[in-house]
Amino acid sequence: MTKEADIKAYDIVTHPDSVEFSVKSPWVSGRIIVNIPGRFTVYNALGAIGACGLMGVSTEKIASGLSRVSVPGRAEIVETGRDFTVMIDYAHSPDSLENILTTVKGYAPSRVVCLFGCGGDRDRTKRPIMGEIAGRLADFVILTSDNPRSEDPASIIDEIETGIRKTGAEYVKITDRRKAIEYALRNAKPRDIILLAGKGHETYQQFKDKIIHFDEREVVKEILGQIDGCV
Repeated sequence: MTKEADIKAYDIVTHPDSVEFSVKSPWVSGRIIVNIPGRFTVYNALGAIGACGLMGVSTEKIASGLSRVSVPGRAEIVETGRDFTVMIDYAHSPDSLENILTTVKGYAPSRVVCLFGCGGDRDRTKRPIMGEIAGRLADFVILTSDNPRSEDPASIIDEIETGIRKTGAEYVKITDRRKAIEYALRNAKPRDIILLAGKGHETYQQFKDKIIHFDEREVVKEILGQIDGCV
């Protein structure tokens, strides 16, 4: 994407819900559209183009296949009918969080609001790192629970907070993830992009003593219905 290569993308245009680019390779040349935004999507597409090209797949079929790619929970837009955007992404590591925030920041017309937590019983060292990344790249951060598992949710958030404090970013801590999402929706400003990171395609939340149903698409719609007085 930035220097000469056998498989090269150029003239890249990122949209809120897709990315398009031109590709030049020994097998495929033309314009490609993928319905997942971000430069990381271009890299993934180039890998697929190289594999398919070596297998003798035609340019038309490669372009057609990539145009139909859909990954639940990967930069997934939730239709709200509002003047702000809600995006779900399963970014749950420092690299993935930085990638999605950098992508969204690149085309966001207004604020980027990042809501996320870290999973319990997993690598604790990444928590402050993710806090620092969110504080550096987002305009406002909401720290909340992910899948706390056997750990105390508030303690996990405290560890994330040590990283975000270094950035001087604006943030709030709301342990209950549903209440955190409600806070984000009720305080959304026109043209905001609200990123719900960490859960992605998951439809549950795992605690020490139970697993509950938790589909963020449903949660967003329920909360918006309550705000409108329809639920």
